[in-house]
Amino acid sequence: MEPWIKFEHGQINPNEIRSELSIRLDSEFEKSAFQFCKEWLSGKESFILHTSGSTGVPKKITVSRQQLKASANLTTAALGLQKNNTSLVCLDTRYIAGIMMIVRSLEVGMNMIIVEPSPNPLEKINKEDVIDFTALVPLQLDTIMKSGQKEKLNQIKIALIGGAALNHKTIKDIEGMKCNFFATYGMTETLSHIALQKLNGPNAQDYFESLPGITLSQDERGCLKIFAPHISDELITTNDLIEFITPSQFRWLGRADTIINTGGVKVIPDKVETSIRVVLDKLDITNRFFVAALPDTLLGETVNLFFEGAPLPKEMEEMIQKKIKETVNRFERPKSIRYLYAFVNTDTGKINKGKTIASMRN
Repeated sequence: MEPWIKFEHGQINPNEIRSELSIRLDSEFEKSAFQFCKEWLSGKESFILHTSGSTGVPKKITVSRQQLKASANLTTAALGLQKNNTSLVCLDTRYIAGIMMIVRSLEVGMNMIIVEPSPNPLEKINKEDVIDFTALVPLQLDTIMKSGQKEKLNQIKIALIGGAALNHKTIKDIEGMKCNFFATYGMTETLSHIALQKLNGPNAQDYFESLPGITLSQDERGCLKIFAPHISDELITTNDLIEFITPSQFRWLGRADTIINTGGVKVIPDKVETSIRVVLDKLDITNRFFVAALPDTLLGETVNLFFEGAPLPKEMEEMIQKKIKETVNRFERPKSIRYLYAFVNTDTGKINKGKTIASMRN
């Protein structure tokens, strides 16, 4: 049975893309997805990818068809995806996560439902559509879990979650769901993920496990080094601080390039954010937030908590600080709580901490 690709205004098969059959494409997203499908099916050998800019200056990298294909095959084999499964593509196809959803689908021969990225992409899915596989960012998962589409999500067989950390409450909420959720570890340079973490079910993990064929090590800083022969003959050195459990299993601790040096004590903001996330979940505070450094004449830098949205009541601020004090050590406690009406985001929806802080100074 020939696979099909469904856009908002019609369904086609890959052969029709090859023959340039006209189809109504209303958005830049649909046009981008259609164009990539066309280029892949025409046998294009190299592609230009864009990094998101969440951890540095956005840049372009060129990758080969063979590299993308090998990466797709690793994931589809690990997850047991098969021909005539149906995938939901609802991530921006200008970036690696969305692109790899298309490559995996075309390489395996899966059907594709392609919908505009939104906080709740399941709103656009018909009741009769059965989805086997999708990839979501945490914002999408959180939104769906709070919506009337939660049961639709439970009917999906496999969902990859990546791009940012999940909050503690969401992880608890998906524990008993039938859908198999996997957190992903990777970046544009690794052509999407090189490790997965099972988030729910009897085999749930609190660590990432590398895909077959990937070799991991650490540099002198404690940062992860990746040897992925399907991508490159050279080691990929990251800025991600990790803790090894076994040679193929690790816990992500945070980014080395965001460490806060406060009075000579090094604080990992990602680790502090994890603790604060638990506190905020218990207080039912859903504002986006992050932890980052601000300069200080005495300590060099201080730890600070940044909230998106209107200022919280003074009593709530005091309660937050009290609960944080019970959770983290004294060096990790935020010296101040700051507010910004709206954080600055990257094109892929991640918080750009540097630009957000800079916007507060302007």
